[in-house]
Amino acid sequence: MMHILFLTDNFPPEVNAPASRTFEHAREWVRLGAKVTVITCAPNFPAGKVFPGYRNRLYGREEMDGITVIRAWTYITANEGFYRRTLDYVSFMLSAFIASFGVRKVDVIIGTSPQFFTAISAFMVSLFRRRPWIFELRDIWPASIKAVGAVREGPLLVTLETIEMFLYRRASQIVAVTHSFKDELVSRGIKADKIHVVTNGANLAHFLPLPKPAALAHKLGLDGRFMAGYVGTHGLAHGLETVLDAAGLLQSAPETADVRIVLLGDGARKAALKADAAKRGLANVLFLDSVPKAQVPEYWSLLDVSIIHLRPDPLFRSVIPSKLFECMAMGIPVLHAVEGESAEIVKREGVGITVTPGDGAELAKAITQLANAPARLNAFRERCLSAAPRYDRKTLASAMLDAISRTARAR
Repeated sequence: MMHILFLTDNFPPEVNAPASRTFEHAREWVRLGAKVTVITCAPNFPAGKVFPGYRNRLYGREEMDGITVIRAWTYITANEGFYRRTLDYVSFMLSAFIASFGVRKVDVIIGTSPQFFTAISAFMVSLFRRRPWIFELRDIWPASIKAVGAVREGPLLVTLETIEMFLYRRASQIVAVTHSFKDELVSRGIKADKIHVVTNGANLAHFLPLPKPAALAHKLGLDGRFMAGYVGTHGLAHGLETVLDAAGLLQSAPETADVRIVLLGDGARKAALKADAAKRGLANVLFLDSVPKAQVPEYWSLLDVSIIHLRPDPLFRSVIPSKLFECMAMGIPVLHAVEGESAEIVKREGVGITVTPGDGAELAKAITQLANAPARLNAFRERCLSAAPRYDRKTLASAMLDAISRTARAR
């Protein structure tokens, strides 16, 4: 039985994309016959507050759907502030390495991004264990933090980029979540044959079409409204000020008086966004806090159309937000304000409308169009559901397990 040691600083009960991807893959690997141990930290993302029922202690152990989960102590902070977050990452890098001494007979080690400190820990474990390691590349970092202004050109950035390239070269294999990431690495001199692409997807057993929850809509004061919404992290990269720009235009137009904008989630920009919405007098915007993973589909099903948005930056052309696949699985059309590879998926599958990132007027226009075109909206829904099986997480997990097995055999 192959034993996979997976290092990640995000894992359930956290509900962000890295946590969901890792858990759903690991659960499927166990079902397919692998042994999986995950080293992570106390759940705290994104608010930097440890979830109820957990403690930030030196060492904790639990079983979760056949996965052995080891939780190591880390310095915990909210998902904001470059230097404090870096201290968080570095502390996990060290504590994960130490925790790995308690895991026996490992065949292959995986370290996942978006930041690369977890990958450094996986590299160190591989040296100590003399086993191959895989870099799961979920983001081009540090370029992504440069794009949002968290770090500027200078010696620090040069140092981070040097470490980044070292890790790419030393990894036994790289599993990238987009073809654009692979193309970027190849252009920087990394051999194409060591890069395997396994895109994000959706758990079709968890995200599935649901009727609009009338009781929840009534509780939130959304009865009879056309609802567009954003579900996810409210961070620097997401540019959600654009959604508020669109909301202001919709509020001032008589034909969209019944449209409401829902923003569900937490993150570094949430407090500022709420203050901005209040300052603008946006009565058509509703902010909701994050909910447990089991409740997320119910809240998704409130929406008539989902907004997916990232700041207008060339770097984000290589990103495919995982919520795109969750929307497909639930039959929710998308207003997709992310350029590049993910926009091509939306166009190819015919699951929504692509809009220019950062353009609130274009976003408001697209919402207005769909609010007044039920037949077009229904056609998008049908195409979402027909496309979703092509991005089933189970199939993708099996493909990644094949790549892991080849790496383990070739050690």
